[in-house]
Amino acid sequence: MRIAFLTAPEGVEQIELTDPWQAAVDAGHEPVLVSTKPGTIQAFHHLDKADTFPVQEVVGETSADSFGGLVLPGGVANPDFLRMDDKAVSFVRDFFTQGRPVAAICHAPWTLVEADVVRGRVLTSWPSLETDIRNAGGTWVDEQVKVCDHGNNKLVTSRKPDDLKAFREAFLDVFSQEAA
Repeated sequence: MRIAFLTAPEGVEQIELTDPWQAAVDAGHEPVLVSTKPGTIQAFHHLDKADTFPVQEVVGETSADSFGGLVLPGGVANPDFLRMDDKAVSFVRDFFTQGRPVAAICHAPWTLVEADVVRGRVLTSWPSLETDIRNAGGTWVDEQVKVCDHGNNKLVTSRKPDDLKAFREAFLDVFSQEAA
């Protein structure tokens, strides 16, 4: 399965990109780095610059129907930049419209809030997003990982880098079921 990993040009938490990416590769999936601009993205270790990664596809030049699923890595700045980009928000919303699985970790649900896809769903995130998720009609829970099967697709969410093991196991299980 081709899996879109959507990030802004900078601000993604590196471990929240690289750990799920490697897990997808190890499971036989094809991860694709999608961003709002061509070139490279700048990852971070918290507030410190980390590595750069080449963008493979650009939002607006690709579409959700090119992928079997979507992973939204966190970092504080990454989803904040994404939710201000209409094409990125539309790209995310299209995965829900098409019934494709989505996985989001840490601050990434901010992009889901902007895409107006959390209403009626139960999800988790970094604790500071609790009010935003509730105001958008979602139910926030403080759990390592939450799989929500609502409507025509599944949403996997997780709180933070410490939860990456549970996150990758859950999203790989859901994405593999969808691929079958």
